[in-house]
Amino acid sequence: MPAQDDYQWLFRQSPAMATSIAENGDILDVNDAMLSRLGFTRADMAGKKPEDFVTPESARSITEEFRPTLRRTGKLENKPISFVAKNGEIIDCTVNALFAKSPDGTFMRTIALYSEISEEARANFKYRTLYRSTPAMLHTVDGDGRIVTVTDHWLQKLGYTRKEVLGRPISDFFVEAERKLYGNRKRLRELINEGDFLNVERQLVTRDGKVLDLVISSISHRDANGNIDRMLVASKDVTERNRVERRLRQTLAENARLREELELERDYLREEVNVALNFGRIVGTSPALKQMLSRVEAVANTPASVLLLGESGVGKELVAREIHMQSPRANGPLVKVNCASIPKELFESEFFGHVKGAFTGAVRDRIGRFQLADGGTIFLDEVGEIPLELQGKLLRVLQESEFERVGDDVTRSVDVRVIAATNRVLEELIVEGEFREDLFYRLSVFPVNVPPLRERGDDVIQLAQHFLEQTARDFGRDPMTLTQSQADKLRRYDWPGNVRELKNVIERAVILSAGNVLRLDKSMPDPKPDEELRDPPAPATGSILNEEEMRNFQKRNIIAALKQSNWRVSGAGGAAEILGVKPTTLADRIRTFGIQKPNAA
Repeated sequence: MPAQDDYQWLFRQSPAMATSIAENGDILDVNDAMLSRLGFTRADMAGKKPEDFVTPESARSITEEFRPTLRRTGKLENKPISFVAKNGEIIDCTVNALFAKSPDGTFMRTIALYSEISEEARANFKYRTLYRSTPAMLHTVDGDGRIVTVTDHWLQKLGYTRKEVLGRPISDFFVEAERKLYGNRKRLRELINEGDFLNVERQLVTRDGKVLDLVISSISHRDANGNIDRMLVASKDVTERNRVERRLRQTLAENARLREELELERDYLREEVNVALNFGRIVGTSPALKQMLSRVEAVANTPASVLLLGESGVGKELVAREIHMQSPRANGPLVKVNCASIPKELFESEFFGHVKGAFTGAVRDRIGRFQLADGGTIFLDEVGEIPLELQGKLLRVLQESEFERVGDDVTRSVDVRVIAATNRVLEELIVEGEFREDLFYRLSVFPVNVPPLRERGDDVIQLAQHFLEQTARDFGRDPMTLTQSQADKLRRYDWPGNVRELKNVIERAVILSAGNVLRLDKSMPDPKPDEELRDPPAPATGSILNEEEMRNFQKRNIIAALKQSNWRVSGAGGAAEILGVKPTTLADRIRTFGIQKPNAA
């Protein structure tokens, strides 16, 4: 067996440049060919590290790439390295190294052999340097998907050093779902073997956990057997672009939602304009009307809920609009909901809205009336018609100012003032189990009685003249006026349909009139068989009642009818039937006179 000195002699006399390196990276020995080419002595190099004798770029390669690869794989093959000779000459080489261990597995040393490279190899080395420094995200993987080299820009984007990524499978940098899918070496190799691809969207995860959206393309190289052994991958960071696109899509969706809301609000405003044109301002000077307007003025500036009570056609909607216009919410929307015209199955959607697909026919998102009225007032007309099973949901939004759209789990908040109206006696509905008592008290914080037209005295003449002027203007007719006899006729009529009926009568009269003569006689309802439209007979001498006495007489008469009917207002044998008036009319008069059923003993 040759002696140890013989091995040392052979090492030093080897014609190829070589070094022997300890586990800590220090040079143990240098052969004569290496010393001769670099111009150093053995004493100059022994105990120092190879990176002390190379260019800065090669020093980084040794630290970040060669040494980690050597310790991981046990060898290096044809890695480029550039030495700096003692005279300053740059000597480009390739290095092959072996991580040598003893038979018992302990480290002995690393033997590295260096070969000066040809002009072609030197050009490849320069290409490698350019590759690393190019301002593009490039990385190269082998057939097993392990990273061979990457550009500085790739490292910068992901926040790693070259030492931390070389030799690792590219799947280590995938998002969690794909990392699980391709963490298996076989699956990753199958992915690589799919070959070239162009503009594929993929995501990588940075060192600090951020996700980069990338568009990637690749060119692969195959060995003699047709298997891919190298793949160059180019990536383009589109994270910010995608973020901007997402924001744009969100903005467009928000714009679409706002446009829909504006269109709905436009429709509501059109309806309000129609109301204004149809009813105009509140006309009249009667004591009953003045009393109502004083209550309107008192409650308008407060946030209190208002319940408008009165017969059909008295103008409750116009009173609601007056309350809104005198309130601090006048610049907000006034949204009307006619509860009597909404199908039972659509009540919740109409009030609170729905999301697309919530039910058959819900082809898009729709906002509800409460959301539309946010910051303003919602007018619930015919509130007594709301189905009992939905009254609880209405109560919730009134109490908590919160609701959810149908089919949605997002709770929304609204700031809405509620004005409700009804021509029904809600107390009776409560007794009959058709209306929630707690909802009634929530709505009727401040009740306002809207007087029927028959109780407003000469207001009927003022209203008739107002409607006559408006209708003639709308129909393109010459101005018309009422005669005294026509005014008397209007005053004598009972007007069960109230202001709405009066307006219809005037419109019919204008249509049926020729020239400037108003044919009111053709538009007024026919009298009942037992009723004549003439002045009532004069009472006997000494039996004339003044206004207060007449009101007291009416009150006593109503109380007598209520007692006879056992305080039942409507139905067979009720007080309304006894008096020959509508139940709603009687209920209104009961409220006007403040009549209350006495408590049982």
